Amino acid sequence: MILSDKRILEEIEKGTIIIEPFNRDRLGTNSYDVHLGKYLATYKDRVLDAKLHNEIVSFEIPKEGYILQPNTLYLGVTVEYTETHAHVPFLEGKSSTGRLGIDIHATAGKGDVGFCNTWTLEISCAQPVKIYAGMPIGQLIYFAVEGEIETLYNTKNNAKYNNKTTRPVESMMWKNKF
Repeated sequence: MILSDKRILEEIEKGTIIIEPFNRDRLGTNSYDVHLGKYLATYKDRVLDAKLHNEIVSFEIPKEGYILQPNTLYLGVTVEYTETHAHVPFLEGKSSTGRLGIDIHATAGKGDVGFCNTWTLEISCAQPVKIYAGMPIGQLIYFAVEGEIETLYNTKNNAKYNNKTTRPVESMMWKNKF
């Protein structure tokens, strides 16, 4: 089940959902709007290797905006820092974002119970489009969990994305053994 607006507020009151900064006006019927942070990143190399640490170059989005180009993967980050201690958070694009031809995640739209961080966005676009820091970029949806959680994400020894950040984070696939 997806949490309603009232239920999201109840969970925030209980401390099982934390959103910073929180603005009541950003709460939808069953979601919470998140915004694009001021940093983007691209990979240094055009060809990426899943077994290697692919480095990124971060840059600040200018006040006049930045034009995304097709066929380039951009990593962005949400303004909002979130913690989710009893629910599964899903990050989806807003319809207004999608109608501009912007995808905000390639595959990683689901968080784990215990995820405590900003959200790195895997941004691509269908055609050139100008974006701005602070613009609405997505929405968080919270699902109830069936059963007890054995290990929260933020307590796993092998969790790769636990370091609190305000900048996009590159793929940590290279840390896997395969």
